[in-house]
Amino acid sequence: MRIVSICPSNTELVAYLGQTALLVGVDNYSDYPEEVKDLPKLGPDLSIDMDAVEQLKPDLVLASLSVPGMEKNIEGLKERGLPYIILDPNSLKEIAEDLKVVGEKLGMKELGEEKADAFLNEIDAFRQEALTRADQPSLYWEWWPKPIFTPGKANWLTEISELAGARNIFDTEPEASVQTDWENVKQKNPDHVCMVWVGVKEEKMNPDLVRKRPGWSEMKAVQENRIHVLEESLFCRPSPRLLEGLKKLTSVLSEK
Repeated sequence: MRIVSICPSNTELVAYLGQTALLVGVDNYSDYPEEVKDLPKLGPDLSIDMDAVEQLKPDLVLASLSVPGMEKNIEGLKERGLPYIILDPNSLKEIAEDLKVVGEKLGMKELGEEKADAFLNEIDAFRQEALTRADQPSLYWEWWPKPIFTPGKANWLTEISELAGARNIFDTEPEASVQTDWENVKQKNPDHVCMVWVGVKEEKMNPDLVRKRPGWSEMKAVQENRIHVLEESLFCRPSPRLLEGLKKLTSVLSEK
């Protein structure tokens, strides 16, 4: 079977199923696991080269709507009559469901169910561990600096925060993505700032830019030097690799 993935999280989902060998092409941002770096690159996830996709003669294209603008890719797949499914999870449970869906599409229904169960069992282990923690630090997740975008209640990072024994300060907002401003974040006064700018490598994120924002020197996170530059690939992609990010976050929050 020939699979094309046009979104990094979909590529990582295939890897979690242990079926990377079925991939024949991926988007430019798919960088995990290591072996996908040698596959044909089909363009940025917001502007996939559909002619190149068609030339690969895929049996299945794993598409996504996780980022605004990806609708154009779906239109291109429809125009060419290419077989595709759309994966667009917002929660960890939905990621588990996608593992089942892809497993079934690959003719590996049992594998999909086994991997989904393993994923959920690992989440449950973190949940039980979180219940043993006395304090619950507040976290501000920054997806984008200006204008500020941050995850709300419907996004997986609210769950990830809870599983690490913490709380997302924007879990009161029902949507998955929230646009806010510097003053609002300052008023919420988080214990930690987690920088995960979408599409930006951690070496290009500068915590000093956060410290210099008007009034932010009064925030607990800034005063106590709890500004964390984290790998956006482990926190901004709805894939099973979020568990790797969760382990990293738990470790970061345990540091004194």
